[in-house]
Amino acid sequence: MPPAQPWQQQPPMAPPQPPPANWGPQPGWGQQYPPLPRKKSKGPLIAGVLIGVVLLGVATVGIVAATNMRKSVNDSAYSGYSSYTYSYEATTTTTTSTTTTTTKSSSGKSTSTSPSKAGPKAVIALGDNPIHGSGLGAFTIDGCPLPSMDYSPGGQDQFLRAALPCIEAMWKPSLQKANLPYQPVELVMVTSQITNTCGSMGPDRTAMYCDGTIYWTPNHYANEQGSANPNHPGKYLGQLAHEYGHHIQWLSGILRASSQAQYEKGGWDTEPGLDLNRRKELQATCFGGMTLAPLSHGAVPNDVISVALADAGSRGDYPIYPNRDHGAPERNAAWVNHGFRTNETSACNTWLASAADVS
Repeated sequence: MPPAQPWQQQPPMAPPQPPPANWGPQPGWGQQYPPLPRKKSKGPLIAGVLIGVVLLGVATVGIVAATNMRKSVNDSAYSGYSSYTYSYEATTTTTTSTTTTTTKSSSGKSTSTSPSKAGPKAVIALGDNPIHGSGLGAFTIDGCPLPSMDYSPGGQDQFLRAALPCIEAMWKPSLQKANLPYQPVELVMVTSQITNTCGSMGPDRTAMYCDGTIYWTPNHYANEQGSANPNHPGKYLGQLAHEYGHHIQWLSGILRASSQAQYEKGGWDTEPGLDLNRRKELQATCFGGMTLAPLSHGAVPNDVISVALADAGSRGDYPIYPNRDHGAPERNAAWVNHGFRTNETSACNTWLASAADVS
């Protein structure tokens, strides 16, 4: 598949102005884990040697058995829900089956564990992830009744919660078609300092996506200054679309794959790590444009869509920022419009794009 080429942005109606901050701090992959210290030897003991030989044999058997098993990941940092699992292998079956495991206890009695369901699993892959298949996009819906915008924390919460069912209805069919797991995103309003599995955050920073949940900071967006980010319903819908783009990445397995790739490159703040981070963020921006596409067919007012696209195109890495981890504003503008115009996940495959297109 040739690399995705983003739509070349048309001259904007007004030049973007630097916002006070980008889409939040970078992920916590800044340091590599140091090697484990070696244990000091207490002398050559015959008993120790014999035990070592036995353990080596057991370990060898375990390694051979492990290589024949499917590699799976289900940890607290990336699973989120007990029903959501990752798999390194794509599954092609769409049927649901149950299996029962029988084991013997120390007393010799057989015990059976509860049945486990087999179904769609996220695939830990980037450019060749199933979410990039052909014919996958946000489906058109009949309408999306949104309340009048109230910029208080409670008003923002009401507005976003009214928009989310519309977004879920547009994206769920594509995930099912790609045989990927689906679950609704959670929304949390952050008005004080909190800690989650992705770290800590306060009410003064931008929204954070973590483990199936969007952590929204209403005070930050209500107080955001600058002509590029006016206090308009479109800004809130556009930001919600971007964060939901991360939810698509999480469900498909892309977030886990990108985090692993950054770790292997030495951390998010290395040059290769920042390149990966820009690809991740720009894909979420492109998916955000796809989210806005069906809504533009009469579901919400056109001026809301226009402001949402313009807001996304004014965010990104400005010279005042220490790290280029989200892509330049012009790249954000190009990708959000590309997703909006094509409404195809394959067109948002930033992982196969050239370095210049994710700069």
